[in-house]
Amino acid sequence: MSAYFFADRDISWLSFNERVLQEAGKDSVPLNERIKFLSIYSSNLDEFYRVRMPALLALKKIDKEKSGLPVYRQAVEIINRQQNEFGRIFNESVLPGLNRYCFKLIYNDQIPDKLKEATTHYFFTQIAGFLQPILIKGNTDFFLENNQLYQAVIVQYESNDEQLYLVNIPTNNVSRFFKITKEDGDYIVFLEDIIRQNLQYLFPGASISGSYNLKITRDAELDLRDEYGDLARKIEKQLKKREMGFATRFLYEPGMPLRHLQDMIEIFNLQKASVVEGGKHHNLKDLASLPVHNATLAYPAWPAIESIKNVDIPGTLFAAIEKEDRIVHAPYQSYDTIIRFFNEAAIDNSVEKIYTTMYRVASDSRIGYALISAAKNGKKVSVLVELKARFDEANNIRWAQKMKAAGVRIIYSSNILKVHAKIALVKRKNHQVPYLGLLATGNLNESTARFYTDHILLTAFQPMLAEMESLFNFLRKKKKGNQQPLLFQHLLVAQFNLQTRFLELIDREIENAKRGLEAAITIKMNNLEEEVLISKLYDASNAGVKINLIVRSICRLVPGIPGQSENITIKRIVDRYLEHGRIFIFHNAGKEEVYMGSADWMNRNIYRRIEVCFPIYNEAIKKQMVELLALQWSDTVQAVLIDKNLENVPVRNENGYEVRSQEAIYKLLAGQI
Repeated sequence: MSAYFFADRDISWLSFNERVLQEAGKDSVPLNERIKFLSIYSSNLDEFYRVRMPALLALKKIDKEKSGLPVYRQAVEIINRQQNEFGRIFNESVLPGLNRYCFKLIYNDQIPDKLKEATTHYFFTQIAGFLQPILIKGNTDFFLENNQLYQAVIVQYESNDEQLYLVNIPTNNVSRFFKITKEDGDYIVFLEDIIRQNLQYLFPGASISGSYNLKITRDAELDLRDEYGDLARKIEKQLKKREMGFATRFLYEPGMPLRHLQDMIEIFNLQKASVVEGGKHHNLKDLASLPVHNATLAYPAWPAIESIKNVDIPGTLFAAIEKEDRIVHAPYQSYDTIIRFFNEAAIDNSVEKIYTTMYRVASDSRIGYALISAAKNGKKVSVLVELKARFDEANNIRWAQKMKAAGVRIIYSSNILKVHAKIALVKRKNHQVPYLGLLATGNLNESTARFYTDHILLTAFQPMLAEMESLFNFLRKKKKGNQQPLLFQHLLVAQFNLQTRFLELIDREIENAKRGLEAAITIKMNNLEEEVLISKLYDASNAGVKINLIVRSICRLVPGIPGQSENITIKRIVDRYLEHGRIFIFHNAGKEEVYMGSADWMNRNIYRRIEVCFPIYNEAIKKQMVELLALQWSDTVQAVLIDKNLENVPVRNENGYEVRSQEAIYKLLAGQI
């Protein structure tokens, strides 16, 4: 394994974010969607500074002692290049595009005189009551909040020295954008520009020599090293501290005088942060809320396809699942089927127990309400709520408390082990088919199901569901060390057999290749990082196994290296929906085996989480999954090849016709092709 080469995970992730930026730069993408991709890029970068940059900063000193370009410096150079491209796309393409449709965004410019009456009125009626100027002194105890916007304002009163004030930009209380309709179109003004225009009302009688927008990004890590005690209470306490983590980035507007910049770095203890000169406007993730309403500037609507057409009206979904396995492909197909699964469980008199995991709960979860009703209807409901789902902790705690108050048994994983599996189980009493189950590649969350591509299997295969009940019983018990190891014949469960089984499946392809049989592996996942599994794929490549990978984000496997990965091809797809499903297909000498599940091949998924992958036994569903993944592999429009330098390379269209896989999948499932 040591002889193999692995790409850096953070540089690989930045390559993914660059692919998002590329989508924003495409003239073929509707204008509003391009603006959303700019927003996604900006939001992703903020999260990178919150989650990954702290680790890179910690390694910065170590990197200096190594040969070559340190990862931290390399990452900063990549980000700077991408930010320049962001500005080029926005200024040279998006702004002119908005103008063509009579939307005039005032960006990097003064507010026109003809708008000032309206903006001043807006300042006094909607903004002024939220402003709290703070005088910055050497001993100030003012705290710059994470990812909040501020204006540094330099003022001078008669016979006094210059003074530096910070003015908060109240984006939590007031819309970031103000739209004013005039005869020649709709003008859109940034909130901070309205404040800048009216600073004389905040500092009457003062001379204002400059104002500069800025923001701080802070480390998002929670300190949960002590695994004993009330986990929910500990996380709630830590959430209050999260926004006070150490600064990883100080972003400021160009032109800020160096003396004031240095003063702020000293006063707010920003010496270890990345000090970045940005543009005039920050937090451009807010572009997602830009008030540009024109249906022609968005993707054509794809109404969700009904996914339970074969269920007789007088019958139930449960009865249909008993007859044969069902699968739902979100968001192409309606998520109502999944809601119906939980709703039927809540009112079915034969249902005795319901088990489920909840990793990221929708803010107004209909699944959560169904579980509450089930408990009130006398059923034993056990829900494993993962409190450590980053940035969803508060919402998950809220739902856990609400369900617990209704009689639901709430289970929390240990501090050192996340439960990332996406599974649910219904157990019925006095029934010849006691178990009904749901196994998914993505969260049981009807909100994200509208734009994440995932696959949800509904099954009555009793042996596999009995294993699921054993897993739930294992997770319900606090002292796992006193339990017997679980054995799984069907499920692949991280911490038990998942890694081992995947290694065996790859080894089988290697043996088939050595015997002269056709050998192939096709895998789609979000992230590929773990070195043992990557090394086994390298072994398979060297043995002649044909390996096709679709990896959305982090990919440490490097393709096309002689003696390592000559038989491995990697693609990345970015389109209107976020590719999220995990699918694993092993050729098996023509008797294909298909698995799906929650697990990416990352260190955290393999070693620090409970993950569940599951086989597809239904031949019709297996055939469909193979077909869907083949469509994705044939994408010539939204797919790119990842080369050995981690660059996004356009796919060569050798067949002369275009395939846009998400559109093709929608049409296939809708019966249009």
